[in-house]
Amino acid sequence: MRKKAEHGIIVLASFFSLVFIVIIGNYFRIAGNTSYSEIAEKRYAMTVEVSSNEGNIYDRNMKRLVNTDTKYVAVAIPQAVERDELVEYAVDKDDFYAKYDVGEPFEFEAKCYIEESDGLTVFRVPIRYSESSIATHIIGYTSQNVGVTGIEYAYDSILRDDYGENSVTYSADGFGRVLIGGGKKVVKSSITCSGVVTTIDSDIQKICENAGSSIEKGAIVVTEIETGNILALASFPDYSLSNIESAVNDENSPMINRALYSYGVGSIFKLVTACEAIQEGYGDLMYNCSGEINVFGQRFRCHKLDGHGLQTMSEAMINSCNTYFINLIGNLDITKLRDTAFRLGFGRETHLCSGITASGGVLPTISSLTVPAELANFSFGQGKLTATPLQISQLTCAIANDGKMPVLRLIRGITEDGITVPNEKNTQYAYAMEESTAKLLKDMMMAAVNENEDSNAKPKSVMAAAKTSTAQTGQYDEDGNELCHAWITGFFPAEAPMYAVTVLVENGGYGNDAAAPVFRKIADEIVKLKERD
Repeated sequence: MRKKAEHGIIVLASFFSLVFIVIIGNYFRIAGNTSYSEIAEKRYAMTVEVSSNEGNIYDRNMKRLVNTDTKYVAVAIPQAVERDELVEYAVDKDDFYAKYDVGEPFEFEAKCYIEESDGLTVFRVPIRYSESSIATHIIGYTSQNVGVTGIEYAYDSILRDDYGENSVTYSADGFGRVLIGGGKKVVKSSITCSGVVTTIDSDIQKICENAGSSIEKGAIVVTEIETGNILALASFPDYSLSNIESAVNDENSPMINRALYSYGVGSIFKLVTACEAIQEGYGDLMYNCSGEINVFGQRFRCHKLDGHGLQTMSEAMINSCNTYFINLIGNLDITKLRDTAFRLGFGRETHLCSGITASGGVLPTISSLTVPAELANFSFGQGKLTATPLQISQLTCAIANDGKMPVLRLIRGITEDGITVPNEKNTQYAYAMEESTAKLLKDMMMAAVNENEDSNAKPKSVMAAAKTSTAQTGQYDEDGNELCHAWITGFFPAEAPMYAVTVLVENGGYGNDAAAPVFRKIADEIVKLKERD
């Protein structure tokens, strides 16, 4: 045993001796080789890029909808800073330690500004999104510095143009080691003023988002009647631009812009039926509602089972009497009625910018409307007919604007200085109806709010005009109750219309219960806002 142990020790000693000889030999070979010395003496540039600036997205008053906040980002050389002292400034200490221990120049977010030194450079950079961001469905979001949805996608090349980067460049030796004291080149890019200018009014957008905060699913659109400019476009539920992953996995699909989706319309479409009837000379038609009407053997009931009695068109609009309009449509030229609906925007997509196009919805064909039951449903907005909140808002603008329908607009144009919008296009109009017809429809909408004691749409601070809808879906909840979309569309001030407001509450029930109070709150808040201006 002893001989074996001695033998093992001799073998181990021989091994270590051999390793030592190899190391010493390599040392003298490297030391004598001038090429290694030359590499070490060479100078290289090492650059750390912090961030690149991005263009802005503005509201119509040149208030920024992105880049509203800033943060401090520092770049540090581990060998040239005090680790335990500097970590107190780091927003994420664990991340700081992990990067510091690698031994290479690294960046970290700082809580505040830090005095700079040879080993520390500090940048003030814009934060693209914040928790207080508004109009998220319009803005969209980016991934890996590329626009994915919304305006970020539509104007990606403009918003991600070469606005300059924030960077620091160090001198390094041939082995990549930073030469402390060797100087550094710092590029601090100024925040750009250029970007995309929208028609959104950020104050009105906030009003809508607050007023609709109780809406589980739905949308709100506010439009400037004279111009067709979209002042607010809110979709519910909302989501955080700084937490996209959570939104993607949410079963309520918050990333869907419901203002662009089409839904069953319901009684709001009675405005279109009335429009055509007036133009064909049936504006004075009287009808006695008994609570139901027979259409070729199929009974259609009024929501007032004992009937409304003898009514004018205006009274039928106030009462939202289905049987009146079923009877009315039987007198009309169906081709002309469908053409009027198409002229008012039904069945046509609403293009706002690349990637933001609202559905055209469904406008039934002439062939389908030859079926009596389909025609009856069409008269009061049921059946196959669907439309988006944007289309309904455009209809309201046409009525309130004396028959001239403005083309809806979301984008004013591009700005270079954050002040002016060169080459901004003028408002475009389409003929919708005669001015006299529009006046009668305005009067009906005013009466529907102000002569209806049960209306929940009446604001406290201004006279408004509106029409509600309760659109059946043919779907039922677990208790067997039919799900209905709640709508309201209207304008104010009634005597000199400025704002059109459309509210949709998906599966919200009755329009007067779910949508009308939201309309009322928005109207009152906008009036307060304008009084402060």
